[in-house]
Parts: sequence; structure tokens; C-alpha cells
Amino acid sequence: MSGPVLVLVGPPASGKTTVGTAVAAALGLPFRDTDQDVEAAAGTTVADLFVQRGEPHFRALETAAVARAMAEHDGVLALGGGAVTGEDTRRLLVAHGRAGGTVVWLDVDLPSAAHRVGLSRDRPILGLNPRAMLRTMLETRAPLYAEVATLTVHTGNRPAEDVVAEVLVALRARSGAGS
Repeated sequence: MSGPVLVLVGPPASGKTTVGTAVAAALGLPFRDTDQDVEAAAGTTVADLFVQRGEPHFRALETAAVARAMAEHDGVLALGGGAVTGEDTRRLLVAHGRAGGTVVWLDVDLPSAAHRVGLSRDRPILGLNPRAMLRTMLETRAPLYAEVATLTVHTGNRPAEDVVAEVLVALRARSGAGS
């Protein structure tokens, strides 16, 4: 299997960056975040991209960033919360899982996500009513996360260390099963 050792998907505030950086450190692997890739390529923040160029423009950049990262990166990869809305991205993730890769859906409940997000200005997609937008996002994207995931880990009301430990155990079990 080529590509990332682990791909993390999930909604905003599910813990993708926190868990991803900790898992990468524990495994001695590089961590990569496709939102950071988009920002580097665009020369601006995701929030500013949404405002200045709109969501469709951002999603096009995101789809390209995910495809590039899936092809180049061999460590731990975190995708933006909405990356799974792209059909091409879902196809890549499903194929990665079928080829023996691990795609973990970090699932979070609404109260935990709302608490973590607060009224953060750097999450432009949540708009004027973050809790309502977050609820809608969690409901509409859940089937997409489920479609691409080889494993689901619940992160709500759990310390990051517990989530990291669960992901590491699952990764070791998957890699051991294939050898």
C-alpha cells in the first residue's frame, strides 16, 4: 500500500489536527494537513478564501490538495472537515481503504463540537449561527464520513490522549492483520 499511513476525516472540532499530530509524533512520522496545503498554495487563509473567492473555489483547491497529498504523503494526513463532500476525494479515500490504508472518522457529538468551536472566527463555514450550522453539517456529512472510513473513533467528551491511544491500537491491529 502506498500513500498515507493514516488519513483522518471528520467535522470541524472533531480533533483531526490534535490527534493527527500526536499520532504522527508517536509513530515518528510526518503530519500533514490539507487545509494548510490550500493556504500555502493560495497565499491566504481558508477563512479569507471563503470570504473573497467563495466556497466552490475553496473546494476546488481542496480537492487538488487532497489528491496531491494522497499521492505524495506517507505519514499522517488530516483532511479539512468538508473534504468528503467532493466525490473525487471520496473515491480516493475508499480506494485507499480498500488497498489496506486506514481512514479514521473522528466522530464528535454536537455539544462537544459546539463547545470546542465556540464562536471561532477561523471557521467561516459555520457562519452566523454556528450551532445550527454545525448540527446540519454533522447530520448531512455523517453518511459521507461513514462511506470513506475504515474505522470510526468517537471523540466527544474524551481526552485527546484516549483518542490517540485508540487510533494507535487500531493502526497496529490493521498493520498486524496484513503481515
